[in-house]
Amino acid sequence: MKEPDDRSRRCFLKASSMLGLAVAFKPATIGEAFAESRIAGKEDTMTRTSATQAADRTTIRPFQVNVPEAELTELRRRINSTRWPDRETVTDESQGVPLATIQELTRYWGTDYDWRKCEAKLNALPQFITEIDGLDIHFIHVRSKHENALPLIVTHGWPGSVIEQLKIIAPLTNPTVYGGSASDAFHLVIPSLPGFGFSERPTTSGWGPERTATAWVVLMKRLGYAQFVAQGGDLGAGVCTVMAKHAPPELLGIHTNFLGTIPSDIARALQCGDPPPSGLSADEGHAYEQLTNLFTKKRAYAQMMATRPQTLYGLADSPVCLASWLFDYGDGYGQPAAPITSAVLGRTINGYSAGDLTRDDVLDDFTLYWLTNTAVSAARYYWESHFSLYNAANVSIPAAVSVFPGENYQAPRSWTERAYGKLIFYNRVDKGGHYAAWEQPQLFSEELRAGFTSLRSYAAKSAA
Repeated sequence: MKEPDDRSRRCFLKASSMLGLAVAFKPATIGEAFAESRIAGKEDTMTRTSATQAADRTTIRPFQVNVPEAELTELRRRINSTRWPDRETVTDESQGVPLATIQELTRYWGTDYDWRKCEAKLNALPQFITEIDGLDIHFIHVRSKHENALPLIVTHGWPGSVIEQLKIIAPLTNPTVYGGSASDAFHLVIPSLPGFGFSERPTTSGWGPERTATAWVVLMKRLGYAQFVAQGGDLGAGVCTVMAKHAPPELLGIHTNFLGTIPSDIARALQCGDPPPSGLSADEGHAYEQLTNLFTKKRAYAQMMATRPQTLYGLADSPVCLASWLFDYGDGYGQPAAPITSAVLGRTINGYSAGDLTRDDVLDDFTLYWLTNTAVSAARYYWESHFSLYNAANVSIPAAVSVFPGENYQAPRSWTERAYGKLIFYNRVDKGGHYAAWEQPQLFSEELRAGFTSLRSYAAKSAA
C-alpha cells in the first residue's frame, strides 16, 4: 500500500478537525464531515482574501481523531511481514533492544493491540487545532471547574507525545478527587510539538525550541489567559527554558523535571572526557558519574537525529524499525529505560517498576507516531535545537524543579540554585524516572501543585 503523502496527511487532519466540529455542533454525519473536508481541500487551491486568511489563522477549531480502518489493517500487515535480523551476540542490552523483547512486543502489537481504545480516550477530551506562525498546532485544553484555577501549559518530549500526559489531566484539573484541594486546580493546555502527533509537520527549517516557545505564548494568550505557568520534561524542558529566557510578562514561572544545571566548567570537563574535578560534593560527584555514562554510552540516537534526521527513512517505512528506535531511549537506570521495559514485558526489571505505565500506553505512543507519519519530522526537532538541555539554564524568572531518581542524572541542589536564579521549589522524590508524568502521574501532579503554590496569588490577582 502506498504511503500517504503530506497532502494526504493534511486532508486526514482536516477531516479529523471536521469531525470535531461535527461532535461539537452536530451539523453533519461523520460521512458528511469527510465529504465537506474534500470540498474544503478543493477550496484551499483558490485565492482567498487577506481578511479570510487572517481569520483562519486565529480560529480555534475543534478536533477529533478518526483513523480509517484501512490504516490500522495496513499497520498490522507491515508488522506481521517484518524481516527479522539475527539475534544479538550478547546476553544483555549492550547491542540494543534484544530481539526477543521487540518480537514479543510487536507480536502483541500486530495481533491483540487495539488503537481504538486510545482514540476513544483522546476523543473524550476537548481537542483543538489552531494555526500559529503559519503552522497548525494541535492541543488538548481542559478547564477546571474550580474558581481561580491556575492556567498551565505542559510540553511533552521525545519519544513522547500528548499521550504521556493523559493521566495527569484529572489530578491537575480536578484535585479534590485526588487528595488535593480546590485551590490546587489548574486549567490545562497540552500541545503537540511542531512535527509531532497531530500538529502540522513543518515544511521549512526554523521550528525548534525558540520558535515553539514564542508560539506557546501566542497560544495561551489566544485562549484568553493573561497569566500562566509552564511545565516541561525532555524536549519540553527546552521549550520551558526558552520561554523563561524570553520572560514574557504573561509567564509567571516554570516547573521542570528535566533540569539544565551543568556549570560551564563541569560541561567542559565532561566534553573532554576528564575525570571528576576535585572538590565536588558527594551529590555533584554522583551527577558527574551519571553524566559521563550518559554522554559516552547513551546518546547515539540523539547525535543521529541532531545531525542526520532525514536519513532515518526506515522509521517511516517499518513499524518495527520505528518501535525499536523509540523504545531504545534510556533513563538513569538503563537503556532501554527500565520502566518502559518493565511495562512492555509485564514484570519489574532490575527492581525498577513501570509504575502506572502499561504496555498499551507504550504502544499508544508508538502507534500515534506511525499513523501520523511523524517519526522523521519529530527527529528533525533535534536538528533544530541549538543548545544543550543539560547545561545550566541560567533563567531569572521563578522556577520550580523536581528531581526524580530515575532521571538521566540527579541534579544537585548546588548546581540547580546557580542555574535557576529564582528557585522557588526544589524536591527530590523517591520514585519515578524520565517519563515521570507517565510513570507516576499522581506523584507528578503533587509536585506541580507544590511547586506552583507560591505563584497562585499572582495569577488570582491578575484574573480579578
